[in-house]
Amino acid sequence: MVIFDCEKMKCPNTGLYRFCESLGHSLMEKIRTEPDMTLAFYTPKSVAGAFGDTERYYIYRSLHKYFFPFRPVKNTVWHSTQQFPKAIPYRIPLVLTVHDLNFLYEENMDTHGRWLGKLQKNIDRAERIVAISEFTKAEILRHLKTDGKNIDVIYNGCTVYRGKPETPDYVPERPFLFTVGTILRKKNFHVLPCLLDGNDMELVISGLRYPYENEIMDAAKWWKVADRIHITGPVSEAAKDWYMRNCRAFVFPSLAEGFGLPVIEAMTYGKPVFLSRRTSLPEIGGDKAFYFNEEFDPDGMKKEFSEGMALYDSGVVSKEDIIAHARRFSWDNAAGQYVQIYKSLL
Repeated sequence: MVIFDCEKMKCPNTGLYRFCESLGHSLMEKIRTEPDMTLAFYTPKSVAGAFGDTERYYIYRSLHKYFFPFRPVKNTVWHSTQQFPKAIPYRIPLVLTVHDLNFLYEENMDTHGRWLGKLQKNIDRAERIVAISEFTKAEILRHLKTDGKNIDVIYNGCTVYRGKPETPDYVPERPFLFTVGTILRKKNFHVLPCLLDGNDMELVISGLRYPYENEIMDAAKWWKVADRIHITGPVSEAAKDWYMRNCRAFVFPSLAEGFGLPVIEAMTYGKPVFLSRRTSLPEIGGDKAFYFNEEFDPDGMKKEFSEGMALYDSGVVSKEDIIAHARRFSWDNAAGQYVQIYKSLL
């Protein structure tokens, strides 16, 4: 049996929710064809049933952080789907997926050692380690001791929305740029208002709201474009689909990403994407993305955006090429690679 930890699905409209949901469904399809393998889900009570009423579920309880009720079962593998799981059972082989070491890029350096210590304990506990990008693998090897354990790189897939179309609460009145992500300093969204200078475009930012949005709006006021920047808060997958489908371009100047799933999501729509050159983003965007300068100099950013859009509009970097690049990232492929890891441990 493989027990798939989906505790983070308690937070909807987040990257970890989509990771668990998408990989979980693809694993179901793969494991159905494996005669000696079954799949169960470890979920919060609020999402029990998310993978169908006939699947097997174990319910997360807060006490599991201190006392885990699971007894060792022969031929069982536990898959912790992120690097800081709430609970890990003992004496069961562990697959640990590490998404990022983004805490190293936070401003509070006093906490770096504490987080590295927590992650080191989980690395020590794991039989197999999976990184979601070559960049994350390099970060693990640089900052942690793996004692010769193999680190597999399994890229995330990309889920294309297939549900009912939905118009979001806020509909831009002009051509607009779009970005999505938790509104934190590491997302670097405050460098974006300069892109509205000298044109009539809007900027829509969707994601969980934090006080950092005040810094974004301060920058917008400096550029005199505050009336054309709209921070929506979290949006549904259907609303995000509308923004992705209708935006002029997707902009993502993030300073710290283990993968950058919104980038590939935007590329599945054939949209031009403009990224920072930090952490994993050049690896994921490749030569089908456009990039801002390292210093985020506003004049340079405006020039880079204008030149990138000209290449896109002229077809030098075509919509079809961007979509083809995005199709390289498949949840089916990811699930197949995880199944091979599970087999090696069962």
